[in-house]
Amino acid sequence: MPALTLREILALDVVADAFPELLAGEGALDRPVRWVHSSEVYEGAGFLDGGELLLTNGFAFLGADEGALRLYVRELAARGVAGLAVEVGRSLERMPREVVAAARELGLPLVALRRVVPFVRIAEAANRAIVTHGLAARAVTHVRDADQGAALLADLADGQALNQPEVQARSALAGFRAGPGARLVGVSVHGPSAAALAAVDRVAGRRSLRAAFPGDVLALLVAPPGRDTVRAVRDAFLASAEPGLTVAVGHAVGADDGWLRWSETLRTARTTLELALTVPAAEPAYGEGPLVTSSRALALERELTRGGVEANRDRLNRLVDDVLGPLLEWEATHGSDLVRTLEVHLRHGCSPTRTAALLHIGRQSLYQRLERIESLLGVEVGDPELLGELLAAACAARVVRPQGASERQILSGRTRAA
Repeated sequence: MPALTLREILALDVVADAFPELLAGEGALDRPVRWVHSSEVYEGAGFLDGGELLLTNGFAFLGADEGALRLYVRELAARGVAGLAVEVGRSLERMPREVVAAARELGLPLVALRRVVPFVRIAEAANRAIVTHGLAARAVTHVRDADQGAALLADLADGQALNQPEVQARSALAGFRAGPGARLVGVSVHGPSAAALAAVDRVAGRRSLRAAFPGDVLALLVAPPGRDTVRAVRDAFLASAEPGLTVAVGHAVGADDGWLRWSETLRTARTTLELALTVPAAEPAYGEGPLVTSSRALALERELTRGGVEANRDRLNRLVDDVLGPLLEWEATHGSDLVRTLEVHLRHGCSPTRTAALLHIGRQSLYQRLERIESLLGVEVGDPELLGELLAAACAARVVRPQGASERQILSGRTRAA
């Protein structure tokens, strides 16, 4: 965002109340200040991105030798900070000569704050001024709302370091305002961009922040009121999205929860979409509508593949062999579908009626399959102690050994239960 200069920050009333005295860096007062932070961590330079005005009470200087003090200043300058402001007179009686000398050598603005003003007040006022200045500058350049929304979505989905005032300001600039108490859901849609954008608009109208990216349309939308937000959003896409689209719905977060939670639901939606496109579905395909799934429907797949499928392939193969080895050996010679039968049965509460309907077989055929599974594994499928291990292994087999899964099976028109 366009930033205020250090000179302008030092002129703010709340900073002036601290009686600032410039000790070094007179020629760099017109540096832009991207943000104002406070930190008492001596090794804090590594956490800065550049352009910050760093506030500290100097407590870390106490007991530090000359070399350590100079190193501290050099590291801040190397990170590209806009300036260092040190509270003098409380924890720190005087500014160390070594700090002043190093700052002058490097041209780093060094400010002594001679009166105690809570850093939270300084940071809040300065950062609010930075955001306001940025909004005014962007309004002058007439940047389109769509571009603002796309840039914000990209930063959130990529996990960029942001802050709440900046996100709120950029959201408002993009025309996205979620009221207090609203629930937000991240959505990732694969398919023709025009159709995907239209689907988001039909579900959320103007109550969304959405943009097309290579591979997907990403959206953060205000969910309709109700107890089960995710299901409501999933059902809305199932009813309105065109055939051929694949929709992944993230988890619900509060609009007031902060930008990190907004980022999480968007990133989860994208991870879920990738799984929906690459991992065969547990149940057989049917219908011609869109595939609509959710992060909770694929929660087990996400946990098993955290860090990527390839990074977990060996571990998952061992799990499959250890738990389901006899079933796999039987299937290799008899061409049956016992592993998928087992997974569908476990996923649906071991209900014979539901399992038979999803597999499109009669209940008698299902009973025969279950008897075969129990005979080969030497266990009872309904044993509560085994449910977690059996389901994880069956899901892992589908992830790493998708034998014969066709694209139509993966992209089929159906919904995975949320």
